[in-house]
Amino acid sequence: MINSLLGIVVVSIVGFTITVAYNDNVIDSTEVIASCDFPAIYNFGDSNSDTGGIAAAFYPMAAPCGESYFHRPAGRGSDGRLIIDFIAEYLGVPQLSPYLDTLGTSYRHGANFATGRATIRRINESWFANGVSPFPLDIQVEHYTQFKERTTYFYNQGKEESDKSRLAIPVEFSKALYTIDIGQNDISAAFRMLPNMEQVRAIIPDIINQFAAQLRDLYKKGARNFWIHNTGPIGCLPVATIKIKDPAPGYLDEHGCIKDMNDIAIVFNKQLFDILTKLRIELQQAAITYVDLYKTKYELISNAKNQGFEEASKICCGYHENGENVWCGNKKRLNNGTEIYAGSCNNPSTVISWDGVHYTEAANHWIANYILNASLSNPTLPITKACHPLH
Repeated sequence: MINSLLGIVVVSIVGFTITVAYNDNVIDSTEVIASCDFPAIYNFGDSNSDTGGIAAAFYPMAAPCGESYFHRPAGRGSDGRLIIDFIAEYLGVPQLSPYLDTLGTSYRHGANFATGRATIRRINESWFANGVSPFPLDIQVEHYTQFKERTTYFYNQGKEESDKSRLAIPVEFSKALYTIDIGQNDISAAFRMLPNMEQVRAIIPDIINQFAAQLRDLYKKGARNFWIHNTGPIGCLPVATIKIKDPAPGYLDEHGCIKDMNDIAIVFNKQLFDILTKLRIELQQAAITYVDLYKTKYELISNAKNQGFEEASKICCGYHENGENVWCGNKKRLNNGTEIYAGSCNNPSTVISWDGVHYTEAANHWIANYILNASLSNPTLPITKACHPLH
């Protein structure tokens, strides 16, 4: 018997047979859990899963992004593939084309609506002032709505297979997997805009409620299979910790992460888990999987060297020394007159953080391997079986 997070859903697996209990009441008995064979993936989120949306909307990624796998900038804030790329690969689906990218795109097996710097709530800031994406989650869902409606229209109008070859097949929308990885930027913006942690905590319920509203909207539009990542330990991001000098006792945890920031992420994740538990009851036909990315990433960061990586605080691409910052792929003349180009490190595969915010391909691959086998999923089923509603 495997007790899932907070003991809400209990799953007993013997061979290929599963019995499900909810609050100790068995409501679904002895059935074979088959693999789902998802025909497509539709993804929503921020830069953790953006495969080129924000680059298409504004400015393309600059070298050395993409150097380890694509050997050119490929719209991702990393040296290579993201977790969503490894998920697609694992499920036998091609890498997702960004919805906002019009060149060389195929949407037969899904689309990616994520954009870098995206938030759940609409934030009264701009891309040009603060780098906030103009495509928050509700707009991403609206893009999906338009995408689905227009796809269905043009698919039905097509006379030849060549007219339809790059279009999603309308009957497959309800069979697809809907992946969501967003929330980190809402928390980061709250730290920037609000004066204290109490006020940051106070807005989390509204963020979570808005998330739930968009999930309900997707369900109303036919989405059924949801794979939802919680937010990671943002207090461990090197961009947050690199400026800290002589911290007060207790400010950092034993692994050098900012405790207050991680505490807020934990509060967010707890409330996200709670709302998804309620939505499983409300949305009877939905299969909703909660994935503990926080625990996965913290496990990697706290055991970096044992997992073949260098110190977790190292940044591969960028220059951050003596109070001066040159971000990945940029040039800058320092105060001492020296011109710096912020290139990448010699071996990105041994580093967790690509640019201080995003993870390297090697780290993303490690994380993907850690989460796809169900060890940190609720319900405790692998992604290949995430189409089964377990209430």
